[in-house]
Amino acid sequence: MTVRVKICGITNVQDAHRALDYGADALGFVFYAKSPRCVSPVMVRKIIGTLPPFVTTVGLFVNETIDQVRYIRRESGIDLLQLHGDESPETVSALGPDVIKAIRVKDLHSVTGLDAYNVRAFLLDAHSDAAYGGTGLRFDWELVKHVEGAPVVLAGGLKPDNVAEAIRLTNPYGVDVSSGVEVSPGKKDPVKLKAFIDNAKGRS
Repeated sequence: MTVRVKICGITNVQDAHRALDYGADALGFVFYAKSPRCVSPVMVRKIIGTLPPFVTTVGLFVNETIDQVRYIRRESGIDLLQLHGDESPETVSALGPDVIKAIRVKDLHSVTGLDAYNVRAFLLDAHSDAAYGGTGLRFDWELVKHVEGAPVVLAGGLKPDNVAEAIRLTNPYGVDVSSGVEVSPGKKDPVKLKAFIDNAKGRS
């Protein structure tokens, strides 16, 4: 099965279309004010309005209120919600079935008991005390095999030169990258972007 590729931290139309042209399956938009990749719902709606059909769009939230998440989803037109904070299983359930729950992996304890969440997938990212993602850090990929209850999207420290190995070792449903294909926060590097997607899809 071909691994799905999500390019996160999209901030402009050019990067969005370039990612799709290279073969990305999903685009991620950050609605977290403290992130250098943060975008507004209005901006995202404009970007989505230029996209072809069958592209999955994902909004990233960190410890946001349920009402605000619902509001941003309506205003932006995103398909899926990616909850990247400390959201409880109850919060996840309240937001409905179209949720990807990000898990900041520190050790084995981080990936146990995840069956309490009713989600479409778990996105595994590296734990950091400094940020809720986009750090470029990686975690122990051996921990992926302990995840139960939903498909795994692998993130955290992925780059063009290690994504193929990461896929081989973990056999994830998908991979997610942001800082690993950037020239600066929120601006994608075309060469890295193409190389990452090619390597993830086994086209290199």
